[in-house]
Amino acid sequence: MYQYDTVVSAINGLKERGYTLDFNIAFDKIICVQNEICLNPSQFEITEVHRFEGDTNPSDEDVVYGVESKEGNMKGIIT
Repeated sequence: MYQYDTVVSAINGLKERGYTLDFNIAFDKIICVQNEICLNPSQFEITEVHRFEGDTNPSDEDVVYGVESKEGNMKGIIT
């Protein structure tokens, strides 16, 4: 399992390993920003989770998810 110290290093590390698409959550699906493909929960799986907590402020928390489609070989990131 990969471990990263910052959100930026996690995103860069995932991109280096092929997680090149940017996904956004849209109600009950995820949408790929680059190609506007929507995936339902049954069509993808979260393969990595990297959680970051702020030292003094809870609003500094973030989570970076590595996501892979079950078909079509799409890999991307949700943050």
